[in-house]
Amino acid sequence: MSCRKTGSRWPMVGRPMASSTRGGTSLGPGPMRMRWGIVVMAGILRKAPAVVSGAFRGRRGLEYNPAAMEPPARQSPRLAESFDPDEYRMTIGEHLEELRWRLILALAGFAVVLAVCLVFGTRVTTAFCAPLYETLQSRNLSPQLYVTQLGDSFMVFIKISLVSAAALAAPWIVYQLWLFVAAGLYPHERRWVTRYLPLSIALLIGGMLFVYFLVLPWTIQFFIDFGSAIPLPDTSVKVPATLPADGAALVRIPEFDGDPATPADRMIWINRLEGRLKMSLHGQVRVIPFGPQNLVAPLITLPDYITLVILMLITFGLSFQLPLVVMALARIGIVEIAALRGGRRYVYFGMAIVAAVITPGDVITATIALMVPLCLLYELGIWLAQWGRSEEPRMDADGRG
Repeated sequence: MSCRKTGSRWPMVGRPMASSTRGGTSLGPGPMRMRWGIVVMAGILRKAPAVVSGAFRGRRGLEYNPAAMEPPARQSPRLAESFDPDEYRMTIGEHLEELRWRLILALAGFAVVLAVCLVFGTRVTTAFCAPLYETLQSRNLSPQLYVTQLGDSFMVFIKISLVSAAALAAPWIVYQLWLFVAAGLYPHERRWVTRYLPLSIALLIGGMLFVYFLVLPWTIQFFIDFGSAIPLPDTSVKVPATLPADGAALVRIPEFDGDPATPADRMIWINRLEGRLKMSLHGQVRVIPFGPQNLVAPLITLPDYITLVILMLITFGLSFQLPLVVMALARIGIVEIAALRGGRRYVYFGMAIVAAVITPGDVITATIALMVPLCLLYELGIWLAQWGRSEEPRMDADGRG
């Protein structure tokens, strides 16, 4: 027995008839079920686009318009600037679709930058090691770094490429995330973010440059010089040195400002510019390392040094965001500006403890190097909080107007 639902675009099938006559030929139950199944599937396929579209929008019966449903962050900048989030609603599916699209664009930009960093990975590694190389070379020590595992060089290369790609692609990634978040903010809220985001990026870059050009060389020089000041124990019997009886001159190693263009095999010379003893062996130039005449000889490994540099860059870069944190706390109302000024001594003491804990490597030089700018940045944060308090009514009025 069959029936048809009122208003439906395809028949609703109950129990099919046992047989039917078509052209004088009787059809059995099997062909009848196949026939009705084809009819039902055709109706479902005709109805599927409308059903899926309505379920995705959460509003059945409305005409789907992709341009109208597009988030303001992906429309014109003028429309996004004057957009009021209360006038627009997105379903969970639309939010997830927008987030997926932004993540795809962010990862695509990161992949492109990573490919470039992999091509120039060796140069980036050399730039990371430049402060240590210059310090060791100025102390007439071997500027080479060592590895203790077979794959350490490759893993360091990959780590540096990933970190460099993340740092270079960070503006693009933050921009994509901002386009996703900005759709839910009011114009005056977006104005606050766009005003202080460049300052945040400048503080981050300034903190990293401060580490690379000041803190890192100072830290390396301090510990290299400290180790060189520990002498070897003198247990030998001193005998005055005498020249050969025949008066023959001692062997003198030639010195050059650089390396000879075509050195002879087994030729030994001193490179005055690099301060290293070199020898030509089977067409290749080999370096004979010098050892310090003291108890402590530096044997620095490449993975440990690169890890130290990366941690210091991240630590100082994030620590330089302190002014914005102080300003945000004052603007939200968690801490009053008068309390920030009156509690300076306690804040400085707490920052000294935090700097000693979070600073990688040494505790003395890096802590002092981080503590001094943190105090200055804290005062900058108080000034920004006071300035933002005076600018808040005008910005809110302009944003809402």
